[in-house]
Amino acid sequence: MIRVLLVDDQPLLRSGFRALLDLEDDIEVVAEAADGKEGLALVRQHLPDIALIDIQMPVIDGIEATRRIAADPALSGVHVVILTNYGLDEYVFNALRAGAAGFLVKDIVPEDFLHGVRVAARGDALLAPSITRKLINRYVTQPVTVGAGTGLEELTNREREAVVLVAQGLSNNQIADRMMISPMTAKTHINRAMAKLHARDRAQLVVLAYESGLVAPRSS
Repeated sequence: MIRVLLVDDQPLLRSGFRALLDLEDDIEVVAEAADGKEGLALVRQHLPDIALIDIQMPVIDGIEATRRIAADPALSGVHVVILTNYGLDEYVFNALRAGAAGFLVKDIVPEDFLHGVRVAARGDALLAPSITRKLINRYVTQPVTVGAGTGLEELTNREREAVVLVAQGLSNNQIADRMMISPMTAKTHINRAMAKLHARDRAQLVVLAYESGLVAPRSS
Protein backbone atom coordinates (compact mmCIF):
# COMPACT_ATOMS: atom_id res chain seq x y z
CA MET A 1 0.00 0.00 0.00
CA ILE A 2 1.35 3.41 -1.02
CA ARG A 3 0.59 5.97 1.69
CA VAL A 4 0.08 9.50 0.38
CA LEU A 5 -0.15 12.92 2.05
CA LEU A 6 -1.79 15.79 0.10
CA VAL A 7 -0.57 19.35 0.78
CA ASP A 8 -2.32 22.08 -1.23
CA ASP A 9 -4.04 25.31 -0.22
CA GLN A 10 -6.87 24.79 -2.72
CA PRO A 11 -9.60 22.54 -1.21
CA LEU A 12 -11.14 21.73 -4.58
CA LEU A 13 -7.87 20.45 -5.99
CA ARG A 14 -7.18 18.40 -2.86
CA SER A 15 -10.64 16.86 -3.12
CA GLY A 16 -10.07 16.01 -6.76
CA PHE A 17 -6.70 14.38 -6.15
CA ARG A 18 -8.08 12.48 -3.16
CA ALA A 19 -11.09 11.18 -5.09
CA LEU A 20 -8.75 9.91 -7.81
CA LEU A 21 -6.30 8.28 -5.41
CA ASP A 22 -9.02 6.69 -3.27
CA LEU A 23 -10.21 4.68 -6.27
CA GLU A 24 -6.91 2.77 -6.37
CA ASP A 25 -6.53 -0.44 -4.38
CA ASP A 26 -2.80 0.09 -3.76
CA ILE A 27 -2.94 3.76 -2.68
CA GLU A 28 -4.17 5.26 0.60
CA VAL A 29 -4.47 8.99 1.36
CA VAL A 30 -3.47 9.25 5.02
CA ALA A 31 -4.04 13.00 5.54
CA GLU A 32 -4.50 16.42 3.93
CA ALA A 33 -2.99 19.82 4.73
CA ALA A 34 -3.76 23.36 3.53
CA ASP A 35 -0.29 24.88 4.01
CA GLY A 36 3.35 23.88 4.33
CA LYS A 37 3.51 24.19 8.11
CA GLU A 38 0.54 21.88 8.63
CA GLY A 39 1.96 19.58 5.97
CA LEU A 40 5.28 19.25 7.81
CA ALA A 41 3.50 18.35 11.03
CA LEU A 42 1.45 15.68 9.25
CA VAL A 43 4.51 14.28 7.47
CA ARG A 44 6.18 13.74 10.84
CA GLN A 45 2.99 12.24 12.28
CA HIS A 46 2.10 9.83 9.45
CA LEU A 47 5.47 9.19 7.70
CA PRO A 48 3.84 8.78 4.27
CA ASP A 49 5.60 7.17 1.32
CA ILE A 50 4.69 10.14 -0.89
CA ALA A 51 4.07 13.78 0.03
CA LEU A 52 2.32 15.57 -2.84
CA ILE A 53 3.11 19.22 -2.11
CA ASP A 54 1.95 22.37 -3.90
CA ILE A 55 4.82 24.71 -4.72
CA GLN A 56 3.08 27.99 -3.78
CA MET A 57 1.33 27.98 -0.40
CA PRO A 58 0.87 30.26 2.61
CA VAL A 59 2.97 30.08 5.82
CA ILE A 60 5.62 27.72 4.36
CA ASP A 61 5.90 27.17 0.59
CA GLY A 62 6.52 23.85 -1.12
CA ILE A 63 10.24 24.39 -1.67
CA GLU A 64 10.93 25.19 1.98
CA ALA A 65 8.74 22.30 3.12
CA THR A 66 10.70 20.00 0.80
CA ARG A 67 14.00 21.30 2.15
CA ARG A 68 12.96 20.60 5.74
CA ILE A 69 11.75 17.10 4.91
CA ALA A 70 14.96 16.26 3.06
CA ALA A 71 17.10 17.58 5.95
CA ASP A 72 15.41 15.39 8.57
CA PRO A 73 16.94 11.87 8.79
CA ALA A 74 13.74 10.62 10.40
CA LEU A 75 11.90 11.43 7.16
CA SER A 76 14.34 9.74 4.78
CA GLY A 77 11.61 7.39 3.54
CA VAL A 78 9.32 10.23 2.45
CA HIS A 79 9.44 11.03 -1.28
CA VAL A 80 8.31 14.57 -2.09
CA VAL A 81 6.55 15.18 -5.39
CA ILE A 82 5.94 18.85 -6.15
CA LEU A 83 2.61 19.87 -7.70
CA THR A 84 2.76 22.98 -9.87
CA ASN A 85 0.80 24.92 -12.45
CA TYR A 86 3.91 26.51 -13.85
CA GLY A 87 6.95 24.34 -14.52
CA LEU A 88 9.24 27.38 -14.41
CA ASP A 89 12.97 26.76 -14.46
CA GLU A 90 13.70 28.43 -11.13
CA TYR A 91 11.01 26.44 -9.33
CA VAL A 92 12.28 23.20 -10.85
CA PHE A 93 15.91 23.86 -10.07
CA ASN A 94 15.32 25.02 -6.48
CA ALA A 95 12.92 22.22 -5.57
CA LEU A 96 15.16 19.49 -7.00
CA ARG A 97 18.12 20.89 -5.10
CA ALA A 98 15.94 21.02 -2.00
CA GLY A 99 15.32 17.28 -2.30
CA ALA A 100 12.16 16.78 -4.36
CA ALA A 101 11.89 13.41 -6.08
CA GLY A 102 10.15 15.06 -9.03
CA PHE A 103 7.34 17.18 -10.38
CA LEU A 104 3.81 16.77 -11.67
CA VAL A 105 1.92 19.56 -13.38
CA LYS A 106 -1.65 19.95 -12.15
CA ASP A 107 -3.24 19.60 -15.58
CA ILE A 108 -1.79 16.11 -16.01
CA VAL A 109 -4.17 13.37 -17.17
CA PRO A 110 -5.35 11.02 -14.38
CA GLU A 111 -3.52 7.97 -15.73
CA ASP A 112 -0.20 9.79 -15.79
CA PHE A 113 -0.83 11.23 -12.33
CA LEU A 114 -1.39 7.78 -10.83
CA HIS A 115 1.62 6.39 -12.70
CA GLY A 116 3.72 9.24 -11.32
CA VAL A 117 2.73 8.47 -7.73
CA ARG A 118 3.72 4.83 -8.20
CA VAL A 119 7.03 5.75 -9.88
CA ALA A 120 7.94 8.08 -7.01
CA ALA A 121 6.98 5.44 -4.45
CA ARG A 122 9.54 3.11 -6.01
CA GLY A 123 12.20 5.75 -5.37
CA ASP A 124 12.67 6.67 -9.03
CA ALA A 125 13.06 10.26 -10.22
CA LEU A 126 9.83 11.68 -11.58
CA LEU A 127 10.01 14.57 -14.03
CA ALA A 128 7.26 15.46 -16.48
CA PRO A 129 8.68 15.76 -20.03
CA SER A 130 8.01 19.51 -20.15
CA ILE A 131 9.85 19.95 -16.83
CA THR A 132 12.78 17.83 -18.03
CA ARG A 133 13.20 19.98 -21.14
CA LYS A 134 13.30 23.16 -19.06
CA LEU A 135 15.82 21.62 -16.67
CA ILE A 136 18.12 20.51 -19.47
CA ASN A 137 17.83 23.88 -21.21
CA ARG A 138 19.00 25.57 -18.03
CA TYR A 139 22.23 23.59 -18.05
CA VAL A 140 22.74 24.08 -21.79
CA THR A 141 22.90 27.85 -21.25
CA GLN A 142 25.02 27.84 -18.10
CA PRO A 143 28.73 27.06 -17.73
CA VAL A 144 29.69 24.25 -15.38
CA THR A 145 32.77 23.48 -13.37
CA VAL A 146 33.70 19.84 -13.74
CA GLY A 147 33.78 18.01 -10.44
CA ALA A 148 33.58 21.17 -8.34
CA GLY A 149 32.90 20.16 -4.77
CA THR A 150 30.70 17.22 -5.72
CA GLY A 151 32.75 14.25 -4.48
CA LEU A 152 32.93 12.73 -7.96
CA GLU A 153 36.49 11.65 -7.29
CA GLU A 154 35.14 9.09 -4.81
CA LEU A 155 33.17 7.26 -7.50
CA THR A 156 34.51 4.16 -9.22
CA ASN A 157 34.50 4.12 -13.02
CA ARG A 158 31.44 1.85 -13.04
CA GLU A 159 29.61 4.09 -10.61
CA ARG A 160 30.37 7.11 -12.79
CA GLU A 161 29.07 5.23 -15.81
CA ALA A 162 25.87 4.37 -13.97
CA VAL A 163 25.36 8.00 -12.90
CA VAL A 164 25.73 9.19 -16.50
CA LEU A 165 23.08 6.70 -17.61
CA VAL A 166 20.74 7.74 -14.80
CA ALA A 167 21.11 11.36 -15.96
CA GLN A 168 20.18 10.25 -19.47
CA GLY A 169 16.88 8.97 -18.09
CA LEU A 170 17.51 5.23 -18.28
CA SER A 171 15.82 2.78 -15.91
CA ASN A 172 17.77 0.23 -13.86
CA ASN A 173 17.00 -2.50 -16.41
CA GLN A 174 18.16 -0.31 -19.28
CA ILE A 175 21.32 0.62 -17.39
CA ALA A 176 21.98 -3.05 -16.74
CA ASP A 177 21.63 -3.84 -20.45
CA ARG A 178 23.90 -0.95 -21.44
CA MET A 179 26.58 -1.89 -18.87
CA MET A 180 26.10 -5.65 -19.46
CA ILE A 181 25.46 -6.35 -15.78
CA SER A 182 22.47 -7.55 -13.75
CA PRO A 183 19.74 -5.10 -12.71
CA MET A 184 20.67 -5.72 -9.06
CA THR A 185 24.29 -4.78 -9.74
CA ALA A 186 23.15 -1.66 -11.58
CA LYS A 187 21.00 -0.71 -8.60
CA THR A 188 23.98 -1.29 -6.29
CA HIS A 189 26.21 1.04 -8.37
CA ILE A 190 23.52 3.73 -8.30
CA ASN A 191 22.87 3.41 -4.56
CA ARG A 192 26.60 3.60 -3.79
CA ALA A 193 26.96 6.68 -5.99
CA MET A 194 24.01 8.33 -4.24
CA ALA A 195 25.57 7.60 -0.86
CA LYS A 196 28.99 8.97 -1.87
CA LEU A 197 27.50 12.12 -3.40
CA HIS A 198 24.98 12.58 -0.58
CA ALA A 199 22.11 12.54 -3.06
CA ARG A 200 18.72 11.86 -1.50
CA ASP A 201 17.35 10.15 -4.61
CA ARG A 202 17.77 9.77 -8.37
CA ALA A 203 16.44 13.25 -9.07
CA GLN A 204 19.24 14.85 -7.05
CA LEU A 205 21.70 12.50 -8.72
CA VAL A 206 20.61 13.91 -12.09
CA VAL A 207 21.11 17.48 -10.85
CA LEU A 208 24.60 16.64 -9.54
CA ALA A 209 25.55 14.98 -12.81
CA TYR A 210 24.74 18.13 -14.79
CA GLU A 211 26.04 20.61 -12.20
CA SER A 212 29.39 18.87 -12.00
CA GLY A 213 29.84 18.58 -15.75
CA LEU A 214 29.86 14.77 -15.61
CA VAL A 215 27.04 14.96 -18.16
CA ALA A 216 27.12 17.69 -20.80
CA PRO A 217 23.65 18.63 -22.12
CA ARG A 218 23.24 18.72 -25.86
CA SER A 219 22.03 22.05 -27.19
CA SER A 220 19.96 20.20 -29.73
